Order: sequence, then structure tokens, then C-alpha cells
Amino acid sequence: MSNDLIRKYNIPGPRYTSYPTVPFWNKEGIALEDWKKTAKLSFQESNDSEGISLYVHLPFCESLCTFCACHKRITKRHEVENPYIEAVLKEWQLYVDLFGEKPVIRELHLGGGTPTFFSPANLNRLLSGILDSATKHENHEFSFEGHPNNTSKEHLQTLYDLGFTRVSFGVQDYNKKVQQAIHRLQPVENVENVTKWAREIGYTSISHDLVFGLPFQTLEDVLLTINKTNEFRPDRIAFYSYAHVPWVKGVGQRGFDENDLPDNEEKRLLYESGKKLLEDCGYIEVGMDHFALASDSLYQSVVDKKLHRNFMGYSANKTQLMVGLGMSSIADSWYSFAQNVKTVKEYEALVNAGEFPVFKGHLLSDEDLIIRKHILNIMCHFETSWEEDTMKFLELPESIDRLAEMEKDDLVHVFKNGLRVPEKARPFVRNICMAFDLRLQRSGSKKNLFSKTI
Repeated sequence: MSNDLIRKYNIPGPRYTSYPTVPFWNKEGIALEDWKKTAKLSFQESNDSEGISLYVHLPFCESLCTFCACHKRITKRHEVENPYIEAVLKEWQLYVDLFGEKPVIRELHLGGGTPTFFSPANLNRLLSGILDSATKHENHEFSFEGHPNNTSKEHLQTLYDLGFTRVSFGVQDYNKKVQQAIHRLQPVENVENVTKWAREIGYTSISHDLVFGLPFQTLEDVLLTINKTNEFRPDRIAFYSYAHVPWVKGVGQRGFDENDLPDNEEKRLLYESGKKLLEDCGYIEVGMDHFALASDSLYQSVVDKKLHRNFMGYSANKTQLMVGLGMSSIADSWYSFAQNVKTVKEYEALVNAGEFPVFKGHLLSDEDLIIRKHILNIMCHFETSWEEDTMKFLELPESIDRLAEMEKDDLVHVFKNGLRVPEKARPFVRNICMAFDLRLQRSGSKKNLFSKTI
């Protein structure tokens, strides 16, 4: 890919796990009654057919990884587990009472933080409490994020016995100097052990998360990490760009000098070379940052045009309703978004008082819903269409006009009633989505809100 094109289009932009993106939600937020109304409506429309998704945020970590942009709380005090679990179960009961019937859980994901900060016994108590009030979908997919340094065989067995078949291990990079810079010292033996244990127990999809663009990271480091990862042959590999946003996350991402980061052209070389090696190893690009073996369900969802994207990233399953439990979790009813308060103390206080812990959100307009469909199509299928009247919106001509320069650069092919992103232009997919992002365009914002697109 031309360095001139990279320089031209490497601008800050959203990752589009939602539309509208969080910085452009309505300033007045969402009335709690509107959130509850749309959540119940979505549940009624979809629970019997596709079921719901459930995301549980487990925020605790014993140490701070300086590359991380997640909402977390650093502590070594494991007595925090019990009150947090009790609060999450109370929040879940608020939703069960709202719905008025047993939810059918199609997708369940434990994220963080570090979910394996919690003991196997406490994870069992948390999940058993949730599942006692729900039914597992016949094609359910349960997954969790595992830290190779503290995920035990007992963690893996406990979660497998509860229905978990997917696990994602954060690897990042195997170079010790890079690991020291991001405060994530992680011997390769730990990754090998947890991957082997997961296979032995019966997990059907194992993912390794790699990151490029980290401090002190070289091309040799990236290629060595991918080659070592290929020896373990995970079913999926996420190859993320390090999002350097210290103005958002504060001191956590200032644990190294910005001069220690690869520059834009070096970073692009890391991606292009890493992507080629992944493909040489038999991994197929299935969406922005994601690669999978042909045998994995994520790749099959691409073939079947069923790939979906939400706040948890790419998914092989689509559900209309996603409930978020825990501090900072974001829930999605399709018609609206709601985010929980961002501190453990406030979250536990609100839930223990019998209140939904929502502190902000967004009620989507009719225009938002149409734009959301287009952006999902582009992010998941690299194409979209406005042939049907239901996919047209007032400022569609302006959105198409904004693509003219990218079309001239052969990064998008625009037709009378739709567009397609050629394979070589997939790294620019966020830029293409930005042409449809009316809330971003209308804001005229020049502030640092997002990481760079390339």
C-alpha cells in the first residue's frame, strides 16, 4: 500500500463498534424509562427467535498494562470479588424482572479488566446465578478473555462445564523489552500452557490477541510473535493496532516516551508484513483486525454473510439485544444505547439500592438507524446498498460526494445504488464509514477523540 495514501488517510477516526459512536451520543443522554422501554421491546421482538447477548464486565486487575484502554480497577485485594458478584447478580435480576420471562442467552462474554482475577469458585457462583434465571440457546456461544499469567486449568475447566467453548488470550508481543514497556511480562510458556489446556479440555475456538505499533516494537518482533503464535495454531488471531490515546486514558498510556513508538510508516509496515505472514500461515482476514482459520465459525459467518459487530467486536452471531452488566458496561437494544457508571463504588451503591446503574446513553433517531445499517454492512461485509428506499436518507448524496477522493484513489467502488470496498482497501474501511457518519461530519470536531485509522 502506497505510503502517500497512508499519509493522506491516516487521520483520527472511530472503530465503529456502534453508531452513533459514544462521543456523539445525545448530550442530554437518555431517560432511564426510554432505555427500559426499548430494551423490553427489543427483548419481545427477538428473545424467542435469536435470543440475547450478555456482556459481563469484570474490572479488576492486579497490575496496570500501559497499552490498555479498558475501564479497570487495579488492586491485589481479592475480597472485592464477593460484593461485586452480588451487585452483578442484582443488576441481572433487574433485567429479568423487566423482561417478565426467562431470557434465552445466545452469546455470553466475560471481559475486563481481567476476568481470571476472579477465582474459579466465584466465577462459577456468578455464572450459575445468571444461568439459573435464563435458558441457554441451542447454539449458544460463551467466551471469555483469559490472562495467560493467571488463567489456571481450573478456570478453564470450570467455565467449560458452564458452557464456555471460546477463549481469547492476550499475547500482545513476545519481545521482553516491549513487554517491559507495556508492563505485561508474560513468558511464552504461559501462553503455551493455557492454549494446550484449553484444547485438552475441549474448547472449540481459541484466539490469541496480538498488537502492533507498541513501544520499541520492530518488524522482527512482530514476525517472531506471529511465527511463535502459529506454532500454537489458535483458531482465531486478532491483530490490533495499538490505539495511543493518552488524552483519554491519562497516565496509564504515558508509561513510555511517545518517541519510543513506531512512526506512521513503520507502523504500517508492521501491519502489512504481519498481515501477509498471517495469510501465508493460512489465516483468512474476516474483518478489520481479525483473522481466522477456515474451520472457525467466525470465517463461516463471513461466507454466510452473517458476520456481526457490536461493542464486543466481531461476532459470528447476531442478536438484536445485548445486555451489559457491571461497571462501565454498554448495553444495546438496537434502538438505543445505555452505559453504566464507571466506578465500582458507584455501581455497587446504585444496584444495591435497586436502581439500574445507567448514567448516559443515546436514543437512536430514524436517520441514526439507517446510517447504523450502512456502517455495519461496510464494517462486516465491505459493501452496502441503498437500492431499497428504507436504506436512503436525506444526506445520502453528500455522503457519496465525500467518497469521491477515495474513489479516485481506488479505495472504494461506488455504483448507482451501492458501494463495495476492494480487498486492498480494507485497511481504509474506517475512513469509508466516516463518509456516512453524519454526527461526526456535523460536529466539525477537531479535538482528539479517536486513534488514527491506519
